Formats: sequence, C-alpha cells, structure tokens
Amino acid sequence: MTDKSLQLLGMAKKAGLLAVGSEDAAASARRGKAKLLITASDASGGTIRRAKANAESGGARYISVPYTKFELGSITGRGSPGTIAFLDKGLADGFADRLTEAETTGRPEDPGATDRPPEAGSKETLAKRKESDAL
Repeated sequence: MTDKSLQLLGMAKKAGLLAVGSEDAAASARRGKAKLLITASDASGGTIRRAKANAESGGARYISVPYTKFELGSITGRGSPGTIAFLDKGLADGFADRLTEAETTGRPEDPGATDRPPEAGSKETLAKRKESDAL
C-alpha cells in the first residue's frame, strides 16, 4: 500500500476512528460525530445520494474516492463498504488532502517527489470538488 491516503484509512481503522458501511456512517453523521463521509467509485447512485445528504445534515464533508468497494473493504476488513465515515478531524483532513494531492499530480503520492503543489492549492482543489459534488 503505497498510497498515503489509503495508509491514513488503515491508521483510522486501527485506531477505531472509522464508521464502516452505509448504516454506521449514517448513524455517526446523525450524531454529529462524522467529520468526512466517503463513497467508493463503484457505489450506487442511491448510496452516493444518501451519503451526501447524511454529510450535509451532520455537518461533515463528502468526497467520492477513486477506490472501489473491494479496495476499501480490503483496508477496513469489512466486506465491500460503499460508504465510510472518518470520526477524527485530523485524519479526515489528512486523507482529503492526500487524495486531492494525488488527483492534482495525476499519480499516487511519491515520498520522494518534489514537484507537488503547495497545500493551499490542494485545499482549493478540494473546495472546487466539494462545490461540484454539491451540484
């Protein structure tokens, strides 16, 4: 696992700071505990709509990630979840930043790379993506 965003997902799982699966993620959002809801790239339209609605109602961010349910399940150890909620703001922010950075550079993070965009650029890209997801 060389992708740093997936490494953070694994760390959050080990720390018990994830709600895995649509029902657990929705419940954590309703309680205001979710900081970020993510959906798999192959999640159904209904799953995506519910995740967006749960994120909005719970004051959390939402991101559709480029990982399949199988890939997310292999990290979390829970089948093939379409939705996952991060319960820690620091891990959620780190995951989103690294994911955005990988999209900006067009490749997974490389610890030795020196041509990465500045953090402000990553946050701007995340804001643009969040706006487009809201449409």
